[in-house]
Amino acid sequence: MKKAYKHFLILSLLLVYLVIAAGAIVRMTGSGMGCPDWPKCFGYLIPPTERAQLEWKAAHPYQKGQVIIVDESLRVAPKDFISEEQYNSENWEVYTQHDYAIFNPTHTWIEFLNRLLGALAGLATLLLFISTLFKWKKDHWLSIISFLIVLGMGFQAWLGKTVVDSNLLPYKISIHMGMALLIVLLLVILLERNDLQTKPLPKSKSFKSLVAVGVILTLIQIAMGTQVRQFVDEQIPLLGLEAPAQWLSQAPFLFYFHRSFSLSVILVHGLLAYRLLKFQYIPPVFVAILVLIGLEVLSGIWMYYFNFPFSSQPLHLVFASLLFGAQAYFMIRLKKQQ
Repeated sequence: MKKAYKHFLILSLLLVYLVIAAGAIVRMTGSGMGCPDWPKCFGYLIPPTERAQLEWKAAHPYQKGQVIIVDESLRVAPKDFISEEQYNSENWEVYTQHDYAIFNPTHTWIEFLNRLLGALAGLATLLLFISTLFKWKKDHWLSIISFLIVLGMGFQAWLGKTVVDSNLLPYKISIHMGMALLIVLLLVILLERNDLQTKPLPKSKSFKSLVAVGVILTLIQIAMGTQVRQFVDEQIPLLGLEAPAQWLSQAPFLFYFHRSFSLSVILVHGLLAYRLLKFQYIPPVFVAILVLIGLEVLSGIWMYYFNFPFSSQPLHLVFASLLFGAQAYFMIRLKKQQ
C-alpha cells in the first residue's frame, strides 16, 4: 500500500496542475460558458456536438435536466417526458441562473474536458485519502491532510458551479484560482512528508526569513496577475479575440507594477542562491525554483511583446503555480529541518 500511496500522491499533484492548465486554456479561449449548466453540460453527461441537438423536437423523449435553446434562451426539462407534436412551454422551465444561451461546440468541449480533468483529479485525491488510512498508526497526519484535500476538491467543484452560475464574474474566477493553490500547498506538504531526503540546509533565521519573503512575493505576483487577467478579460469582448495587440493598449498602472515587481522576486532568489553557493550546496528543488522564475519571466515577455500567442497565457499561469509549489516545498523542508 506504500507504493500505492506514493503513486496516488504524484497522480493527484499532476492532475491538479493539469486542471490549472486546462482552466487557463478555458479562460484564454473564452470557453468558460461552453457548458452553461453544472455539473452536466446542457443537461448531458457527454455534451452535444452541434446546435441541432439543442433544438426542440416533436415526439422526442427528454430526460429531467436536459436543456434546449428556444428563442435564444435556455429551457430545462423539469421531469422525464415525451414531447408533443407542438412545442408546449408548460413542459419546460426557464433557466434562471443566467441568460447566456450561446452554443459553440469548441467552447463546449474545451470546458467539458476541463471538468473531466477536475473529476479525475477529485477521484485521485479520494484514492489518495483511502490509501493513507493504511498508514494511520504510522502517521495520522497523512490521513488528516488528505481528507482536507478531498474537502478542498469538493469546495473547488462548488466554486466552479458558482463561477458558471455567475456568468464568469472575474472575482469568483480569482477565488477559484486561490483555492487551487491551497490544494497544491496541501499536496506539497504530503510530498515533503513522503521525501526521506535529509541533506542539511542553512540554519540561519535570516535565510529562513528570506525564503518566506520569496514565497510571499510570489503570491503577491500571482494575485496581481489575476487582476491583470481580469482587465484583459474585460477588454476581449470590447476589442475581440482577433485584436490581442490592443488588449493591453490601455493597461492600468497595476500591469506595469506587476511587470516591475518581478524584479523583487528575482532579487530575493538571487540572494538565496548566493547564500546557498557560500553554503556549498544548492538543492535540486531550488534549482527548479530558479528555472521556473526564468520561465515565468520569459513567458510574460513572450505574452506581452508577441501579442498573446495561443499557449503563452496557460504556460504563464502553470509556471507561476509550479513556482509556488516548489517554493512551498523548499520552505517546508527548511522549517522541518530547523
